[in-house]
Amino acid sequence: MPGGLHGIGRHQGQSMSNARGSVLMVASMAGFAVEDMFIKSAAKALPVGQILMIFGLGGMLAFIALTRRRGERVFHPAILSRPILIKALAEVAGRLGYTLAIALTPLSNASAILQATPLLVVAGAAVFFRENVGWRRWSAIGFGFLGVLIILRPGAAGFELASLFAVLGMAGFAGRDLATRAAPTVLSNMQLGIYGFFMLIPTGAVMLAWTGGAAVPALAEGVDLAAATLFGVLAYWGLTAAMRMGDVSVITPFRYTRLVFALALGVLVFGERPDAMMLLGSAIIIGSGIYTLLRSRKKRG
Repeated sequence: MPGGLHGIGRHQGQSMSNARGSVLMVASMAGFAVEDMFIKSAAKALPVGQILMIFGLGGMLAFIALTRRRGERVFHPAILSRPILIKALAEVAGRLGYTLAIALTPLSNASAILQATPLLVVAGAAVFFRENVGWRRWSAIGFGFLGVLIILRPGAAGFELASLFAVLGMAGFAGRDLATRAAPTVLSNMQLGIYGFFMLIPTGAVMLAWTGGAAVPALAEGVDLAAATLFGVLAYWGLTAAMRMGDVSVITPFRYTRLVFALALGVLVFGERPDAMMLLGSAIIIGSGIYTLLRSRKKRG
């Protein structure tokens, strides 16, 4: 009986952790969507290169403060390891591509394409880490990318060339996640956040030197960038805490709530009107992602 009660208590404790983790994940995805909204708003008046520099500097300083608060080293020799260098390059590609996408295309479209990132991570894990991915999950990955094509509509009248920036962002973020798996375990998520945001500063500087157009941010743009940085850091913290709090297979599906928030903000703030093709493609991507996750959980079980 005592053993049974202990098992019940442990189960209830895990259920509570999963519930708290799920709420944190939803809050985190809302934070990322709000971050995107403020960046898109700032991009109306400021060049993307300048936004990347300011956003990168703000995020780097925030994570330096968090790292020092945890008593960790800001500069660690492990940052020169190959996985970290690959992660940094992938972070640049992801941030640059996605920032250009949300600046030049509807927020809802860019966010929908980004939801295919976990599918690309699974495919990359099979190729680079030799993880076993059966035909069912490969089929789901294929359907997910079909959803991306439906949103992009290549060759159709509604095709926007700038939407390919969202694909670049998706590929970059998938590469970042894969490199993070191989990153030295001595580095914390806070330390990784420092190096990821730092890379945006020289990237933005090079881009700004190429395009020109730098301007002193007005009060409105300054507030946008400060808010984007704040919500981005809080969202990153919430994501990290959620993934450490509960079962990954339970928590991860709530990542897709980011699209719900992006759709709402796109409609309410920017007057976007998602069409049937965009909604269909989004549904296919999300359905494929959740199915792939459930199959992964079954394989582990």
